[in-house]
Amino acid sequence: MTSASSLPQAALHASRAALASALADSNEKSEELKNEGENGSTEAEDLEPGEIQEVDMESQAEGIRTVFSDPTNFNVKHPLYSPWTLWFDSPSTKGRNLPQTPMSAFPPTPVPQTPGVQAAMGWMEDIKKVISFDSVEEFWGLYNNIVPPSQLPQKANYYLFKEGIIPAWEDDANKNGGKWSIQLPKDKNRPHVDKMWLYTMLAAIGETFDPTLTTTEPPPPSLVTGVIVSTRPQFYRLSIWTRLAPGSGAEDDNKLRERVEGIGKHFKMNVLGYTEGQKLAGPLATEVEFLSHKDSEKKGKTAKKIVV
Repeated sequence: MTSASSLPQAALHASRAALASALADSNEKSEELKNEGENGSTEAEDLEPGEIQEVDMESQAEGIRTVFSDPTNFNVKHPLYSPWTLWFDSPSTKGRNLPQTPMSAFPPTPVPQTPGVQAAMGWMEDIKKVISFDSVEEFWGLYNNIVPPSQLPQKANYYLFKEGIIPAWEDDANKNGGKWSIQLPKDKNRPHVDKMWLYTMLAAIGETFDPTLTTTEPPPPSLVTGVIVSTRPQFYRLSIWTRLAPGSGAEDDNKLRERVEGIGKHFKMNVLGYTEGQKLAGPLATEVEFLSHKDSEKKGKTAKKIVV
């Protein structure tokens, strides 16, 4: 299990906020019980002016179990901004219900039959829907029970997408968008890819890729629809899919491009840990680059990439 000391600052802050909220809820209920006295009197009424009633924080916390202390029987849940779904595929899953990994403990759920899904059914035949979740605790419960990318077989993929969106270009939420991606040589990055994938997932479910969600009123729809990690014989690939891409016909294309570029910069510097001007391309490696899904279909012909 991932220890709190190894988590990034964003995850630590979220965990501490969750615990603080749980303690506050527990303390409030305990205060109500303690203050109920005979003949309707309360302990709070007996306090001198300015006196603060003492609370034993340790005793109040005894009944609180988070995913950090009990990954299977936690009793505290803190909702995410949006629910998410994990998908998986590899050569070993073709024609099977679930991969032979600890993920088999999670029963698969049906795929929604939207028009976009129906158009992508051929692509989706071998992609298995593992589980959906909508809380911080459920995410960590899932994370602690799946195989990390560094141990996946070749040609395997994890897809973490917002619930109701399938990991296919044809989905209505993806068809006008694109993706940020980086390709990493496998030999050099095997020790780092698991942490990179964890931080990518945390940024996605924490909605930190697109700051307009917290700085704009009312907040616009999040641009990020999902994140992917892929293992190949000689490299790993990490990707972030967006709902829209510059040039897709949005009303304010300049503002959209700024938002999309902001996602790429956050991905490169805050998630992956590179510096802003650092050059990453080399044998089997690419820069952090964005390409619309429509340009991806052109396979290099007149495709316009954004590089950060």
